[in-house]
Amino acid sequence: MSRSWAVISNYSIYSATAVFALSFIVHAIETAWAVKVPAAGKSSLDYTRNGRAARIATALMILGFLLLLVGVVARGISASRAPWGNMYEFSITGALAFSGAYLAALRKYDLRWLGLLVSVSVLLTLGTAITVLYVPSAPLVPALKSEWLIIHVSTAIISGGVFLLSNVIATAYLVLDRIESKGERNEWAKRLPSLEVLDQLSYRLVAFVFPLWTFSVVSGAIWAESAWGRYWGWDPKETWAFITWVAYAAYLHARVTIGWRGRRAAWLCLFAGSTFLFNYVYINIWGTGKHTYSGL
Repeated sequence: MSRSWAVISNYSIYSATAVFALSFIVHAIETAWAVKVPAAGKSSLDYTRNGRAARIATALMILGFLLLLVGVVARGISASRAPWGNMYEFSITGALAFSGAYLAALRKYDLRWLGLLVSVSVLLTLGTAITVLYVPSAPLVPALKSEWLIIHVSTAIISGGVFLLSNVIATAYLVLDRIESKGERNEWAKRLPSLEVLDQLSYRLVAFVFPLWTFSVVSGAIWAESAWGRYWGWDPKETWAFITWVAYAAYLHARVTIGWRGRRAAWLCLFAGSTFLFNYVYINIWGTGKHTYSGL
């Protein structure tokens, strides 16, 4: 029975990867179809012609999210545990959280312009998970057999997905800021929101999820005391989780008390996000310590 669920999980993840690839292609076509060259020879963008492509791209994104959800749930059922015991499982669940955060934000904000970046980011994450990080479904190592696995790791995954979305928006801010510093936006960039809107959206995402990340760090310390008899040991993963917390706390502090906005805030947001990614990639795969559960 568990083998059947493992097969369902694998095929669902493969299918989700294919659907996200299609979503990326349709998002690219959406922009390509918008290009038109009038008689004067000056190119511009007309997005009134590609509403159907935009709807198809978003529908594919939703379908990919649902397939990914099935894959993650089936992986957990196949192993009779929460599907967060190694880097492969963390990656597919992280991709689920990232795409879910985008789709949730899409209900309130016009973020279709982010679809191209989100789809390719999820596609790269899933591709790496399938080709490099994959390990067969198996029971947890003894240290991970705790109810704190669900509490601690789930909050870390959700936080990471929202942090990544905030970083993508901060990157878009810096790109557009550079374009505007050279003069008026080009035709393609005029479709995107104003710098002020991007700045506020990036900040709101971090402010929304930062308490959850704080809880994740605290719950990890409680779990460490239960498993190893100490709350904090400056293990590499613990250290970098704390560095990420300090970096995002500095970002929020700089915005609220010092009044940082715009370019400086975007760079600080990207720096904080880079500490999270360093912890996720380098420490998990090549690091040492009690948190080396990559499965590789």
